[in-house]
Amino acid sequence: MSKVYFLGAGPGDPELITVKGWKLLQKAQVIIYAGSLINPELLSGLEAELYDSHGRDLEEIVALMAQATSRGQIVIRLHSGDTAFYSAINEEIARLRDLNIPYEVIPGVSSASLGAARLGLELTVPEVAQTVIFTRLGGKTPGPSPEDLAYFAREDVTLVIFLSVHRAQTIEEALLQRLSPETPVAVAEKLGFPEERIVRGRLADLARLVEEAGIRKTALIYVGKALEVLEHPQRTRSKLYDRKT
Repeated sequence: MSKVYFLGAGPGDPELITVKGWKLLQKAQVIIYAGSLINPELLSGLEAELYDSHGRDLEEIVALMAQATSRGQIVIRLHSGDTAFYSAINEEIARLRDLNIPYEVIPGVSSASLGAARLGLELTVPEVAQTVIFTRLGGKTPGPSPEDLAYFAREDVTLVIFLSVHRAQTIEEALLQRLSPETPVAVAEKLGFPEERIVRGRLADLARLVEEAGIRKTALIYVGKALEVLEHPQRTRSKLYDRKT
């Protein structure tokens, strides 16, 4: 049946797409993909018509979807990572609903999950951090201010900051209002791509770390004590491992 699928491609590495997502790519007749954020290897060998969404406005993208579905074709709107985070699919979905075009959202692996995997840790640690906040600083797209970011910062919270590495100095200054200068940080760039890099340090050095590494975009910033398990043996453990009586 003709339908538009909003599909999370995962972060970079083509092998990180879900099985369902890969099967849909094989069936699709039209794929509208998110430019350089999608690894070209994922699109190689597919029989679908390919359209780069970079430079196209909302109306153009929806028109492509409407034309394809009117021909009875399966359409994939391919986003990097997971569609749940900063994918801007709501506007497209609203237009499809106005046009009575059926759609389905298929999740993907978030870059935030891959970053944690590359660091070899979980973001929630018993008695250290049981809350994770995914956020960004506002820019062209309205969003949290530095004051909001400082409000989110707590010793028992892990912060994952998207789309804001170019404002590392502002992030450092905001978080130092609430957190220790020694709070661990990690900056993960181009996760899942051959150029992937991760730099680690402390909050007081965040801006310097980013500048010295030459990281400008396509990076996540992790902040919180959960990152300390890399250096220090965990003194607590999950209740999942208690002996059952």
